Amino acid sequence: MVEIERKFLVKTTDFKEQAFAKNRIAQGYLCSEPKRTVRIRIKGRRGFITIKGIGNESGMSRFEWENEIPLEEAQELLKLCEKGKIEKTRFEIKSGNHVFEVDEFYGENEGLIIAEIELQSETDTFEKPDWLGEEVTNDPRYYNAYLSKNPFSEWENK
Repeated sequence: MVEIERKFLVKTTDFKEQAFAKNRIAQGYLCSEPKRTVRIRIKGRRGFITIKGIGNESGMSRFEWENEIPLEEAQELLKLCEKGKIEKTRFEIKSGNHVFEVDEFYGENEGLIIAEIELQSETDTFEKPDWLGEEVTNDPRYYNAYLSKNPFSEWENK
C-alpha cells in the first residue's frame, strides 16, 4: 500500500508515438488536504476511489489505497467533489523494465504534461527517455490535488 513514484516534466510530445495505451481521465477530490486526499476518478469506462497519505521527506513514497467502484457511483461522487476538476489523457509508455504514465492536461491545466514512473524502491534505477525533462517529484505544485485548486494556467512562474 505504499506508492513509490517519481515525477518529471515532459519536454516534447514524442512520447505519443511510443504509447501502448491511452485513456481519458476525469477526476475530482472529496478531500484535497495534503495529509489525506480522497480522489474520485473515471478512467475510460471505469470508476475508482483512491485515498493517499502525505509523502515522505523525499516526496517519492506515500500511502495509497485504491479500489474500483461502479462507473455510475463514480459519476455521482464526482458531483460531490470540491471545486476544481482535473481532465487529462494518460499515455502509457514502456521504457526498459518500467512503464511511464504521461498525463497531458486539459481545461485550466492546458499546456502541462507530467510523466510519472512507479518504482519498487526509492533507489530503483530506470531508463530516461529523451522526452523526459526536469524532475518535479518533491514539488507539491505538480500534485493533481494542488492543480485542482491552483490551475497551471494561473501560475505566474511556470
